Amino acid sequence: MPVNLTRNAIAMMNSGDVNSKPLVQVVDIKLIGNSQERYRFLLSDSESTQHAMLATQLNEQVRTGRVKKGSIIQLIDYICSTVQNRRIIVVLNMETIIPEYDIIGNPKLPTGSEPEANKSMPNNNLLEPSTRSTNNRYSAPAPANKAQSFQPTIQPAYQPPPNYKIQGPIMKNEAPARIIPIAALNPYQGRWAIKARVTAKGDLRRYNNARGDGKVFSFDLLDSDGGEIRVTCFNAVVDRFYNVIEVGKVYLISKGSLKPAQKNFNHLKNEWEIFLESNSTVELCPDEDGSIPRQQFSFRPITEIESAENNSILDVIGIVISVNPSVPILRKNGMETQRRILNLKDASGKSVELTLWGDFCNKEGQKLQEMVDSGLFPVLAVKAGKVNDFNGKSIGTISSTQLFIDPDCPEAQGLRVWFESGGRNTASISISKELMPGGSKNEIRKTLTQIKDEGLGRSDKPDWVTAKATVVFIKTDNFCYTACPLMIGDRQCNKKVTQSGNKRWLCDRCNQEFEECDYRYLLQVQIQDHTGLTWVTAFQEAGEEILGCSAKEMYLLKYELQDDTRFGEIIRSRLFHQYLFRLKIKEELYGDEQRVKITVVKVDKVNYSAESRYLLDMVTKNFPNRKQF
Repeated sequence: MPVNLTRNAIAMMNSGDVNSKPLVQVVDIKLIGNSQERYRFLLSDSESTQHAMLATQLNEQVRTGRVKKGSIIQLIDYICSTVQNRRIIVVLNMETIIPEYDIIGNPKLPTGSEPEANKSMPNNNLLEPSTRSTNNRYSAPAPANKAQSFQPTIQPAYQPPPNYKIQGPIMKNEAPARIIPIAALNPYQGRWAIKARVTAKGDLRRYNNARGDGKVFSFDLLDSDGGEIRVTCFNAVVDRFYNVIEVGKVYLISKGSLKPAQKNFNHLKNEWEIFLESNSTVELCPDEDGSIPRQQFSFRPITEIESAENNSILDVIGIVISVNPSVPILRKNGMETQRRILNLKDASGKSVELTLWGDFCNKEGQKLQEMVDSGLFPVLAVKAGKVNDFNGKSIGTISSTQLFIDPDCPEAQGLRVWFESGGRNTASISISKELMPGGSKNEIRKTLTQIKDEGLGRSDKPDWVTAKATVVFIKTDNFCYTACPLMIGDRQCNKKVTQSGNKRWLCDRCNQEFEECDYRYLLQVQIQDHTGLTWVTAFQEAGEEILGCSAKEMYLLKYELQDDTRFGEIIRSRLFHQYLFRLKIKEELYGDEQRVKITVVKVDKVNYSAESRYLLDMVTKNFPNRKQF
């Protein structure tokens, strides 16, 4: 059955038409680009041809063979732009009508593209000229079994019908830009507009480089189709839009430039980023658009974070089971910030540490601490948390992170139901601190005697085990050390510092001096279980859990206030308490002697309900045929 392509479709699109949805044929497909996959089509309306770029979201249709050379397609959404002084069609949406068909008519190649087209097209898909007609055009296609070629005909230049002649306002591109989905944005579009909601707004940041001082801020957009993209403004553009942009509001944005997204700083699932310029427009939509969601999450279960790459950005949701106090941290640049650590658990049976930095500590962090202290265990959704694999897996906040307490979403409701129906008392295994690369992802219980008898720690890699034991003795000599409080990246230096002659503290590693140092535990603790006893070393967080107060408080009591009575009372009050110790066991060299060192990486108070279930499971596992009473 003959197929009639839309007559003069190429001329119509070149003249600015975007509504006719023409039927055209693909006569050539070429893969271009090195860094990303893009396809260029040669489209035909049976008389003329035009190059077209395929939007990346349609690449799958080429990869799967739904669109190939000879396919008859209908263009649904498209625009025609000028790129490097050449007109090019950008296909945003299309539908395949006939997957494979012989070349229709005698399409004329675009000017200057014959060599490349001939090179990229195999001969068996092209046409051979037959008898000449009175209007200097080739007539019917040649039989398929003949050798074919695709040579330009000698004919006058194409003159479009009067209705499609060039009209000034259209060619000047002065018509209002069409609203398109964020997913359809690409650099080949001359004019576009998007309607989207602001889901996050970054702080105003100042910088200094070889070009001088500057300022920058970014915000994230979400549209009704679920597309997300980041928008960035610099210098004078910041002055125009920083106070205009509000989180949660919907805007109509146009006349920006698209550049490849910097994935080191941009976690959104979009290969492009919008840069607003002096002629860009940002218009507030006064009417609320219910079709655009207020936020979009891609939650990962905590158990999957174990295998997540370091520094990757992800969303996580969980029940807040503990919140530590906020503590001041001095960054390497001399600026002080706040840090607060809390723990999340979910139905996967795992828990993870979440570190809050800066303003998060005093806003959401303080509210969470008050809720947990009052007996409430809120659901917390973390949007764009950063994975850290130092000493286990943990999550930290960054400038683009957002925290949502008890959000109204199905995942939060399901988590709340699970927690209230028994999840509250379900034991969870932390993926933070006690697990290291090469260590087991499951808790390994050992007695203190087994640690020695099985020769743990004597291999190339450390062993990681859990032991239930009681604190029986704490050494009080050199129980802490003076430490560097400066930040190196997102970690504290913590190296030992010394006091110089001017009463300031000096860190050899950072090569800086400062007024105040930090105090960190270096406790030597003897622990005992029903099989024996051993010495372990407990550093900062573990030491705070064992003694119940900070190293600085204990240092002041012993060395500055010299209140040995109170100091001794605190030490004695912490003896004979039972804990679950997460231990790192590794052989180290002391002088010329190899010794096994046992380090406490985490201390948990014994949850006797969970411990009873663990013991019952062990009985069931080891004595499956026991009698039932």
